[in-house]
Amino acid sequence: MGIGAIIIQDGKILLAKRGSEPGRGKWSVPGGVVELGEKLERTVIREVKEETNLDVDVVRLIDAVNNIVHDSNGRLHFHFVILDYLTKLKGGTLQSSSDVLDTKWIGVEEAEDYDITETLREFLKRNKDELKKL
Repeated sequence: MGIGAIIIQDGKILLAKRGSEPGRGKWSVPGGVVELGEKLERTVIREVKEETNLDVDVVRLIDAVNNIVHDSNGRLHFHFVILDYLTKLKGGTLQSSSDVLDTKWIGVEEAEDYDITETLREFLKRNKDELKKL
């Protein structure tokens, strides 16, 4: 299971360019895999800090998506359930880690114009109106 952190600041969403599979080189939200025994909210806080050097508080669960990836032979390669959490920025200075290739604040309306992961595309389609209000 994985988590994604939805961080909105001044009408912009924080995106991270993935440094590993699945989705290497594509833009998504900061996030990662839940460690064994780790509470979901703690995973959100840890992953955001590791990938962006930012500190956040978890506000609430906002959505859940499936990420199902097949290999070139059509066999199942990855299947992640990703829980996306709305977060509130507390502090820190934005700095990309070795887990991500880049980070960028992007207008919510512009995000779909980027080379984003399919899971983020699905998330934005379902939640764009709500995100624009934040």
